[in-house]
Amino acid sequence: MKKIRVLLADDHALLRAGTRAWIEKQDDMEVVGEAANGQEALQKVAELRPDVLVMDIAMPGMDGVEATKRIKRLYPKVYVLALTMLEDERYFFHIVQAGASGFISKGGMPDELISAIRSVAAGQVYLYPALANALVGECLEQAGLNGDPAAGDGLSNREREVLRLTAQGQTASQIAEQLQIGARTVERHRENLMAKLDLHNRAALMKYALRKGLIDAD
Repeated sequence: MKKIRVLLADDHALLRAGTRAWIEKQDDMEVVGEAANGQEALQKVAELRPDVLVMDIAMPGMDGVEATKRIKRLYPKVYVLALTMLEDERYFFHIVQAGASGFISKGGMPDELISAIRSVAAGQVYLYPALANALVGECLEQAGLNGDPAAGDGLSNREREVLRLTAQGQTASQIAEQLQIGARTVERHRENLMAKLDLHNRAALMKYALRKGLIDAD
């Protein structure tokens, strides 16, 4: 049986070691090499020609997005599975535009990683479940099919949640803790939703949230 040749690219050696150990337990896979950054990943791909490159998006120097662009341009038959700690839809669009075939959270279970590697090696696209659900939800909202009174406002599920909590008076730190994301990510969502709605202060956001039924008057 021909094994799936996997190259690992991540700047955290401990994470690479754990991922390698799990992959090498599989009868149909083998790890052919490792890289600590995007530039090294590019060099290793040229040298080893793996079937699948499992690559962290956020690495020092050349990051995973730029490395994916270059690798797919030079070696289109190498499939890229992107890893991220940041569960933000925008990172998904960036890495897919660069040429990645899959997008998976580092917080996922090892079995999910194995399934994702097999999927992209077979020429399929793999999205971790939470992201897939969010993207489907956004499509339904934009089509006005989910019965949400706020549908059609152009906000993502996460942006609407940040809007609701902001309108309730919660700080960025409190929202970050509740949604289990970074405070900077909360700020980016807040900036994005304010720009989309053309609302520029908390009072305006509160009025909008009340009008759309996202919060109660109480």
